[in-house]
Amino acid sequence: MRVIVTDYPWPDLDLEREILAEAGHDLAAGRDVPGTAEDIEALVAANDPAAIMTCWAPLSDKAIATPRDLRIIQRLGVGLDNIDVGAATARGVPVTNVPDYCAEEVSDHAIALMLAWARGLIPLDREVKGGTWNPAGASLRRVSTLTVGVLGFGAIGQRTAAKAAALEAKVLVHSRSYRGGAGYPSARLDEALAASDVVIINLPLTPETHHLFDEARLAVMKPGAFLINVSRGGIVDSVALTQALAAGRLSGAGLDVAEGEPNPLPALVARPDVILTPHVAFSSPTSIAELRTRASQEVVRVLAGQPPLHRCN
Repeated sequence: MRVIVTDYPWPDLDLEREILAEAGHDLAAGRDVPGTAEDIEALVAANDPAAIMTCWAPLSDKAIATPRDLRIIQRLGVGLDNIDVGAATARGVPVTNVPDYCAEEVSDHAIALMLAWARGLIPLDREVKGGTWNPAGASLRRVSTLTVGVLGFGAIGQRTAAKAAALEAKVLVHSRSYRGGAGYPSARLDEALAASDVVIINLPLTPETHHLFDEARLAVMKPGAFLINVSRGGIVDSVALTQALAAGRLSGAGLDVAEGEPNPLPALVARPDVILTPHVAFSSPTSIAELRTRASQEVVRVLAGQPPLHRCN
């Protein structure tokens, strides 16, 4: 059967092609950068695939409706916000992901952002390289005295909580499904925000979570807190965050994702109290190889008539 990969942020598709070829399937590919919805619709129409694998490219209802015998849509990642999941569900097509391939990397990244803030690594580095040696001017924090609010308790949230707890920070968890069984107190969202020195967002982007952190929500946060987002940029209103930082309500933010990426709000980027990385928290050679392998194996499994392991719809 024909499988297409809409886009891929790695050098080649040799690994995917090998796994699919062993099962008797052939692979067609889009570009190594995401195309537009219209580009993907044309790619799908030209190939009539039984399976679509997609990383960042938008997969519209038209693209999903076009193939004669579409059997699976496989996300090369975790989040589903680039896929019209409703259209796939209406057609009876499973949408699958690889939910835990980068749990170690993303949780490491979140903790790294917290430590960089607590120990002043970024501003101190800039000062020293600019010719200023002023240890008396440092304003640093003891991590073991901090309260860390972990929002979302999937694979990434669980590893983040465990790593924060290993540093002897107090951990609060807010999740619709978590009720305290893992040993961390469960808290309502506003309770967690009001009590936490560090808030770490591990939530999916949905209509309900879009701009969850708006002006009103940011005002609930503990004064001087640090906000970390390693999930999706649209969860945080960039204008509201910039205003909260400018007003001194928060002491900073650590963002691996930002609204409008790859061109986030310039006023947010320019702030010295914001640490920004370019949506790379998931990345390591180990995680990428695992993602590509498991996604390809899921496609092979479903095309062989077996149920998917990680159906999301």
